[in-house]
Amino acid sequence: MSIIDQIKDKLSGKITGWQEHSAKRIYFSINPADIREVAGFLFNDLGLRFVIATGQDTPPGLEVLYHFSFDKAGQVITVRTLIEDKKNPQIDSIAPLFKGAEWIEREMWELLGINFTGHPNLTRLLLAEEWPEGKYPLRHNHES
Repeated sequence: MSIIDQIKDKLSGKITGWQEHSAKRIYFSINPADIREVAGFLFNDLGLRFVIATGQDTPPGLEVLYHFSFDKAGQVITVRTLIEDKKNPQIDSIAPLFKGAEWIEREMWELLGINFTGHPNLTRLLLAEEWPEGKYPLRHNHES
């Protein structure tokens, strides 16, 4: 069974959308509440390598994209999730699953204001200490 079929089979109840940009670039969407379970399955059960996560401010909410690599096939599989509550954006941290997520979650917390619940060290990484609390430079309106 292909890696894509395994993902679709195991996570069928969690996937809210699917897009194959190409055979090497696959995206699927999930609810924010499912990120830790989904990331754990991709990393621990399927052996995908966590590459990076990215965040962006979109009109419907704050979107976080988790990029995983299936090196054997040269595929990048991206998990999309949308945090609709911009006033109090929260999502479980995946840093407890793999340390490679710690710094990027800190960056998104600092620059977009996303609270990563269960993160071991949500402290400033990029902005100056005197940067105003509650101001997020990657938010379109720079409001909390």
